[in-house]
Amino acid sequence: MARYRGPRLRVMRSLGTQLPGLSAKIWDERRPYPPGMHQGKHRSKPSVYGLQLKEKQKLRFNYGVLEKQFKRYVANSFNAKGDPAQNLVESLETRLDNVVFRSGFARSIPQARQLVRHGHIRVNDKKVNIPSYAVTVGEAITLSKKAESLTTVQYALENPSLLRPDWLEGDMGDKMSKMVAKPSKDSLPLKVELKAVIEFYSR
Repeated sequence: MARYRGPRLRVMRSLGTQLPGLSAKIWDERRPYPPGMHQGKHRSKPSVYGLQLKEKQKLRFNYGVLEKQFKRYVANSFNAKGDPAQNLVESLETRLDNVVFRSGFARSIPQARQLVRHGHIRVNDKKVNIPSYAVTVGEAITLSKKAESLTTVQYALENPSLLRPDWLEGDMGDKMSKMVAKPSKDSLPLKVELKAVIEFYSR
């Protein structure tokens, strides 16, 4: 499946926010305008649709999912019981590649996805190589012996991009992480208006 492989800092600057899942690099907030030769000048005020689209793109790029897959997550969030925004957060945050990233085993979701694809991740001691696998409460995530010796993994464990959230059990630097609760909207690692995202797909 195709993934975005272009300049990551350019995406963050275009959307005006840090996307920790996309890259561990920090974009220069001293230039709070989109890329381009006009430095944000002569730009008209964005429409409601434009603002909603921007919020949706934040989630898509942060979690590295394509539009078709993202629409499926949104559709499922509407069909499930409860708050659609909360349901959407749970679907995105419990993806295996994101859990690997939030556990501190990788510095970004693309790096975590590579670990999963190469068979370096165990879920309850069983190899799982599907990045979109939905981790459930009670499941433990561990690294393979080979992964523990990888330079990128060792660096990630010593220099985590984010603190491990409270819905994952285990101290930073641990090579085991267990999901002890469902992630909440407050645990999102980026600034995004979830209401705008839901309204975008409610048209």
